[in-house]
Amino acid sequence: MTTIELPFRATTAQACHWLAQQTGTPWALAGMLESGLTPYVWLDYDADYPALFGDANGGYPAPIFFEGDTQRLAAGSEDVLITITKDAYKIVTQLKPPGFRRALHELRFLKRDLERLVSKLKREAEPELVKTEGAKESQMGINKVQVLTAFAGLVKIDLERALDSNGGIFGDEGARVKGSAKKTKNKALWNPVTLALGLNDVYRVPMSHLSRAFGGHDFLSAWATQWSHTLALLGN
Repeated sequence: MTTIELPFRATTAQACHWLAQQTGTPWALAGMLESGLTPYVWLDYDADYPALFGDANGGYPAPIFFEGDTQRLAAGSEDVLITITKDAYKIVTQLKPPGFRRALHELRFLKRDLERLVSKLKREAEPELVKTEGAKESQMGINKVQVLTAFAGLVKIDLERALDSNGGIFGDEGARVKGSAKKTKNKALWNPVTLALGLNDVYRVPMSHLSRAFGGHDFLSAWATQWSHTLALLGN
C-alpha cells in the first residue's frame, strides 16, 4: 500500500486510505461518521442565500453534522443531502426544504480531524498501566529485608528476631502494617517512620542516625518527606 500525503481537505477515498495505513484496519465512510468525523462540502456562492454566505462571496466549506443527514450517509445514500449546516460565520442554519444536494465525491474530511482521530484511537489502544502487588506494597511499607538493611546496624538487639515475634516489635502490631502478615510472615510490611520512632523511643537510637538511614537508602526515599515532617512536629 503506497503511503499518501494527506491533503488539507481529503476525499473520502484518501481519508479511508490514510486511516487504514495508520490503524492497520480497513475504513469506509460509515465507519468514519460513526467515529465522529465531520464531512464537509464546498458550497459555491449562491445569490439566493445571501445570509448563508455573508462576505464569503467565493463560497465556503459547509459542515454536515445534523444527525439525520449523517445517518443517511452512513446508511449508504447515493448522494449528499444537507438540511442543517453552519453558515460562513459558523452559525447553525436550517436550510429551506428540501435543502442542498451534492454528489458523494464532493465530500471532504479535514486533515486535522483525521489526525486527532488517529491519536485518540492510538491512546485508547495503549494497555492500561496495572499496578503490581509489589508497587502497592511499597506504598504501604517496607519488607523485612529492607528493615534489616536500614536499621539492624543501629540497634544492639536481634532485630530480625524481634520482627518475627508476634508483637510486631513494640507490642500489638507495633510498626507492622496491620493485616500485611495474614497469609504468610514473608508478606509482612513495616511502616519505616513508625518503626524509626519506636527505635528511638524504646532503644534510644539517635534521631540523627535514623535520619541518615532515610537519606541513605533508595527504598526509603518515598518516606523521607514524612520522616522530616514528623521530626518537625516533634521539634527536632
